[in-house]
Amino acid sequence: METATQTTTKWIVDNAHSELLFRVKHLMITHVKGEFRKFTAEVITEGSTLENALVKATVETSSIFTNNDDRDAHLRSADFFDCEKFPVMTFEGKAYKTSSDAYEIKGNLTIKDVSKEVVLYAEFGGINKDPWGNEKAGFSFTAKINRKDWGLTWNAALESGGVLVSDEVTLMGEIQLIRA
Repeated sequence: METATQTTTKWIVDNAHSELLFRVKHLMITHVKGEFRKFTAEVITEGSTLENALVKATVETSSIFTNNDDRDAHLRSADFFDCEKFPVMTFEGKAYKTSSDAYEIKGNLTIKDVSKEVVLYAEFGGINKDPWGNEKAGFSFTAKINRKDWGLTWNAALESGGVLVSDEVTLMGEIQLIRA
């Protein structure tokens, strides 16, 4: 049982065991997947519970990788992330709902200086110690956003109807935290 004198615990992302992914429909027939390779996250908890934690994450937009150099260059351009002008995007969690090991984390996602509320649907994997005694916590999450809400509006009409890139983007993460 926790007492009124709970301690604050800081967790940071273990980048060697975490990934931040996305997928978006291309040509209206398949999905293209990608990832952001450089990101940080900090989670501050009260006591041993991760409920109502303070979550802050920063992603370097230029770290986008889709396994295609031309597409990656286009995504870094002013047509999409405009990485020179907007080098980072951020997420800050502000409200939580829990049931068993499932979490809904509401927070503000900021891309290109536009902040919108999103909901991350997270599954808590648990807490365990690695062979070196480091305490770790694991989460998986998904979210769906409309990229146009953040000014990511570039597209091309298809001759057969429809568009080259869908507006809906699925965000996914496998996040392992280490107790700092």
